[in-house]
Amino acid sequence: MTNPYPEIDGVIAYIHQHIYDPLPLSKLASYAGYSPYHFTRVFKKRIGLPPLYYVSSVRLQKAKDLLLQTDLGIRDIALEIGQQSLGTFTTRFAGRVGATPAEFRNSRLEADNHMNALQRLGEWKGIYPGQLPYNTIQGTVEAEVPFQGVILIGLFARPIPEGFPLYGTLLSELGKFSFSNVKPGTYFLMATSIAWGTAAVDVLLPHRTLRTRSRNPIVVQPYTRVPYQEVRLHVPRLDDPPILISLPLLMNRFLSRMLVKS
Repeated sequence: MTNPYPEIDGVIAYIHQHIYDPLPLSKLASYAGYSPYHFTRVFKKRIGLPPLYYVSSVRLQKAKDLLLQTDLGIRDIALEIGQQSLGTFTTRFAGRVGATPAEFRNSRLEADNHMNALQRLGEWKGIYPGQLPYNTIQGTVEAEVPFQGVILIGLFARPIPEGFPLYGTLLSELGKFSFSNVKPGTYFLMATSIAWGTAAVDVLLPHRTLRTRSRNPIVVQPYTRVPYQEVRLHVPRLDDPPILISLPLLMNRFLSRMLVKS
């Protein structure tokens, strides 16, 4: 597939290299050689997110790294990523990751326990939430390299895996998936995978996991059939958005539903 606006790759690399520096829209646009208005339009068309929202996402991803890989205090980490208010940092982190910074820092054991519990389940079929008779979204997920493990797949309000998915489930293998009773609206399909035996830190910081995302939104309308979705997990790419949601939280939700069902 042709890479539209390849100059955006340079901007993304620049953002990652200078994530601790001030990155106003004017600086990013100038780096790309565009006006701020044109740069915002092009960046959003290529990445799916406004430039500054993408920057804030990368900074939260960096905060996750610092929480697990350093002994820095939470206030210091907030300052490192340019957030002056500890309260604002904590609120944003919790809203987009699903756990407070302190909870995330202490969740390694939880990640190990959930992966072990999922592996003991063997094969299972996904559980799909919803109570009202709305549309069904069906599809197939494959991978560009051999894979064995758990696949986390969901429908999100934005083209970035943050917060809890509006509809989500786990799969024990590649193949078919389905979300039932999906309310009318606009959704983005996102998925990642965790191979069996993955270390807890790599579950919590999924930088190298296979992943996929829908480039175009999935629009659900009343009494209208949604096209069949065929997605393919790939190795991380430069223009993939950060995976902000804490994956053990999704595992815990799934395991809780399995327990209720049994």
